[in-house]
Amino acid sequence: MVRRLIIFPILIFAFNGLAMADESLVNILEGIQKNYGRLSGLSVPYSREVITRSMSMLGEQARGDMASGTIYFKHPYLLRLEQEKPKAETIISNNDTLWWYIPDKKCVYRYPAKNFGKELQLLSNIFRGLSQVENSFQVLLKDQNKSGKYKIELIPDPPWQEISKINLTVTKKYEIQTVRIHNLLGSITVFKLGDFTEKEGFEKGFFQFIVPEGVRLIVE
Repeated sequence: MVRRLIIFPILIFAFNGLAMADESLVNILEGIQKNYGRLSGLSVPYSREVITRSMSMLGEQARGDMASGTIYFKHPYLLRLEQEKPKAETIISNNDTLWWYIPDKKCVYRYPAKNFGKELQLLSNIFRGLSQVENSFQVLLKDQNKSGKYKIELIPDPPWQEISKINLTVTKKYEIQTVRIHNLLGSITVFKLGDFTEKEGFEKGFFQFIVPEGVRLIVE
């Protein structure tokens, strides 16, 4: 799962700072910040689909690699993804280390967070309410879709090695509903987020990983 994660007329407003942005874009970002930025922690159900370039050409006829579970976040950078389907896997990430645990294979991978997991860093940013997003992205606002939801495009600035852009779908209540991450090779990772639940505290060690006995550690 981590490898897939490693490997959020049109009106567009270039966004080099909030002072230069259109008022409606400012309002949307402020709404997102009020929703998420005040939270010390949260949990949110998710589904994730990876669509390859060839699949996207086939449209709805082809379904990509699917997974679902729950994401846990603790301000400012702690993330834990508990994948439930199609099989149990756990990802834990902080500023220093990323762990990917696969119970049925009895192995866990350890990565340096600074070199891997851009998508996870993006999710952390989203759950902080896109705080200071203009420092890392060009932010483009597109028209609302037919259901009245806002569509925001984030272009990494400076560019990321593997990701070209991220598209966010935001509800009228400023809740982020869909995150579409576009790979430079043409694949798309789509996260669909359910309703989040505020969490004021987590059990001690919830965002830490201790290698269980009998589990093989692989350092990347």
